[in-house]
Amino acid sequence: MSNLHTPSLKGKVAIVTGASKGIGRAIALRLAQEGASVMLAARSSDLLNEVVTDIKSAGGQAVAAALDLRNPDAPTHLVELTIAAFGGIDIVVNNAGATKRGDFLTLSEEDWSDGYTLKFFGAVRLTRAAWPHLKERRGSVVNIAGVGGRTPGAEFTIGGSVNAALLSLTKALADLGVRDGVQVNAINPGPVRTERLQTRLDNLAQQQHLTLDEAEAAMRREWHITRLGEPEDIAGLVAFIVAQSGQFLQGSLIDMDGGQTKTM
Repeated sequence: MSNLHTPSLKGKVAIVTGASKGIGRAIALRLAQEGASVMLAARSSDLLNEVVTDIKSAGGQAVAAALDLRNPDAPTHLVELTIAAFGGIDIVVNNAGATKRGDFLTLSEEDWSDGYTLKFFGAVRLTRAAWPHLKERRGSVVNIAGVGGRTPGAEFTIGGSVNAALLSLTKALADLGVRDGVQVNAINPGPVRTERLQTRLDNLAQQQHLTLDEAEAAMRREWHITRLGEPEDIAGLVAFIVAQSGQFLQGSLIDMDGGQTKTM
């Protein structure tokens, strides 16, 4: 893969979940650019294969595993596939999982169960299955949570609760990681330009009769942020954390949100 700098992750093996689009896709591309061999996981085989093609066309190594991490056996299978493909695991990025927004009184039992099953329990099971391999190679875990875990809102009762649980898990596993030599950290993205955010921008523009630029400006004012994030912003931070440059980070819960989070 052509780079103007020395790849920081040459020889490393990474698993990235939710890697078919958005933040996960950007993370997979960046880790591959930094020299890692990447196992991509998501439910859409077509989208995953597009990412694999992008990585390979640039000279990187990647394999796709189309599976549903809501299945309790899927994380263990993903680890097995990674070991078979690349011989070890150095990095796990738990990025899979979108939670439903809405009025607390109308969110169903199924909505709550689905929110926890994929994002929280998917991360728990994958980290548990990968831990012996991470311990063997002094590897890293990065949990992609979200600012709602720090500052809950009425429309985000599921997502805020799931993200808060993921942040607590990060702190607990980081303590275990001190003993076992595994680095564990979390990133809380703020508003990042993904398909989900674009839908919210489209809806805002339509409801208030604004152009998309005006809707984006209104969103920035509402959240009092410098700008909307890009998936590549989060990917760059992940690459920094898991490289040698970020090894002093342990149990860190990093808000990357343009200033949205005002709490201590």
